[in-house]
Amino acid sequence: MNFMKAVIVAAALCCVANTGVSAQTKATEEVTALLREFIAGAGSGDRAIFEKFFADDVIYTRATGAVITKADIMGSLGKPAASEEKSSYSAEDITVHEYGDTVIVAFRLEGRTEHGDGKVEQAHYRNTGTFLRRNGRWQAVAWQATKISDTGKTQQ
Repeated sequence: MNFMKAVIVAAALCCVANTGVSAQTKATEEVTALLREFIAGAGSGDRAIFEKFFADDVIYTRATGAVITKADIMGSLGKPAASEEKSSYSAEDITVHEYGDTVIVAFRLEGRTEHGDGKVEQAHYRNTGTFLRRNGRWQAVAWQATKISDTGKTQQ
């Protein structure tokens, strides 16, 4: 009989543990999907993507150290003409930590810009974002971008 009690307790604990993992996994999946959607569309300057991604009260620290707001971000957006530069980005080495309705994401951002003269420029950044779930949706409330120096690239 003690063996059966142990099996029932172990099964119950597994169910509780799996429930917790599923909840964390769902948040991780949702935020990672949001991040990938944003990164894929960021080069187009689509205002709707930026509006969805950043909370109205976001604090964004650029790689230069400048701190900007969502209004600053939205004001900097514009549709590039076909003859101008074209940018694309990808998120690599994504790490996600969950804390209930808050998720911290850290990743390496790889940027590629094709200029009108055919020159290609590549940039590498480390980004950290804090996402908060409000009214059932995730948005970035804090963001930090750090440019990876040439020395840093060799130390990755």
